Amino acid sequence: MRHRKSGLKLNRTFSHRKAMFRNMATSLFKHDRIMTTDVKAKELSRWADKLITLAKRGDLHARRQVMSVITEKTVAHKLFAEASKRYGAINGGYTRIVKAGLRHGDAALMSVIELVASEKVNAKKKRKKEE
Repeated sequence: MRHRKSGLKLNRTFSHRKAMFRNMATSLFKHDRIMTTDVKAKELSRWADKLITLAKRGDLHARRQVMSVITEKTVAHKLFAEASKRYGAINGGYTRIVKAGLRHGDAALMSVIELVASEKVNAKKKRKKEE
C-alpha cells in the first residue's frame, strides 16, 4: 500500500534524488529561475515552498534546517534576508512554473521554474490606496 507516501522517485535512489533537489533548490534561490523538466519542476516547487516558509519564520532552528538543504551559505543568507520582505504578505505559492516546450534530444517536457516576486502584493496595496 502507498498510504502517506508523497514525492516522486524519478527512477533514482534516495541519495541521488536528495542531492539533485538540494542542488536544484540552491540554483533556484541563487538565480531566481531555472529550466528543468516539468516533473522535476513540480517536485522542486514543493521543496522551495517549504524552504521559503522556514526562511520567513527566521529563527535559529529554521536557519539550521535550511542550511541542511541549501549547499551554499551565501545563498541561504540571501534567502533569509529577502524572505520576509519579498513573501511576508503571502502564505504560499512562492514559485511559478511556465511550460517551455520540448527538449530537442528526447522530447521531454521542459519548464521554467521561477520565484514569484512581490509584484502582486504591491499591486494589491496600490489598488487599496486608490480606493
